[in-house]
Amino acid sequence: MKALCVFSGGLDSMLAAELIRAQGIDVLALFFETPFFGSKKARKSASAMRLPFKVVDITRSHLEVVKNPKHGYGGNMNPCIDCHALMFRIAGKMLQQEGASFIITGEVLGQRPMSQNRGSLNLVASESGLGRLLLRPLSAKCLPQTIPEEKGWVKRDLLMNFRGRSRKPQMELAHTLHIEDYPSPAGGCLLTEQAFSNRLKDLISSRPEFDLREIEVLKRGRHFRIAPDTKIVVGRNKQENDKIQALSKSDDLILTAAYVPGPTVLVLGNVSRKVIDLAAALTAAYSDTGDTGELWVRITGRGKEDLLMTRVRCKEEFRRYMI
Repeated sequence: MKALCVFSGGLDSMLAAELIRAQGIDVLALFFETPFFGSKKARKSASAMRLPFKVVDITRSHLEVVKNPKHGYGGNMNPCIDCHALMFRIAGKMLQQEGASFIITGEVLGQRPMSQNRGSLNLVASESGLGRLLLRPLSAKCLPQTIPEEKGWVKRDLLMNFRGRSRKPQMELAHTLHIEDYPSPAGGCLLTEQAFSNRLKDLISSRPEFDLREIEVLKRGRHFRIAPDTKIVVGRNKQENDKIQALSKSDDLILTAAYVPGPTVLVLGNVSRKVIDLAAALTAAYSDTGDTGELWVRITGRGKEDLLMTRVRCKEEFRRYMI
């Protein structure tokens, strides 16, 4: 007997997998990767448990959910109900090819007000097409019996009755199951973060058919919306500067301070003389040249390289453009 675990790498999904393995059932951890949620933590958790692990990239289908979620967003741009339904639906399609019989997840009844209340859990199970093939081992005794329990594949009395937001029961169970190496509870999905969500909203509204490179750009620097079709990104440190440079394309503009340390500045979209002047002013404002005077700015891209002298202005002048 084998189960597929929709695995985030957090303590809850680790416990769910271990509870099922303890009943003699093989478990394969599935991590569904998107630009908003990377697999590093989950890979480490699975390795600590010696749990077979597989990454499934769902970027394309997930982006469509993010743009237009049937059940709306959480506090920011996180479409948790639609996202969970998508992951479980894909996991369900993988049952036969992986030789598995049912799906498990580390969800806990009442832990998250939007996506883990009783109605949402039922909705996700229904919309994913899994129905009663979806087992939540940590809250199983609080929920209706599933097919794995009904058929005797899993013993219900060895499952848990956790509910609510407290982490204490999970930590006690982890100790009992000898799971010591697990991540502290924290976010991980960028869609739950307000600053990133603001940038993503701006990107979707200005360029609905954006490319994946632009999502990577959202993760770095300060972002300034100059016009509906033009954005400027200003690096905050050397690591961001290097990444912004690497993400630039031949039709973008890159600006840097010519003779003093400063940011790498990326101009995306339509470029006019006014945009170039503003980008140069931003480059100077965030450089190490000081608060006054003038600065030479180097401009490269679109097959050209140029130097432009600009007046150093106060950063506060640009706040109205900041996303």
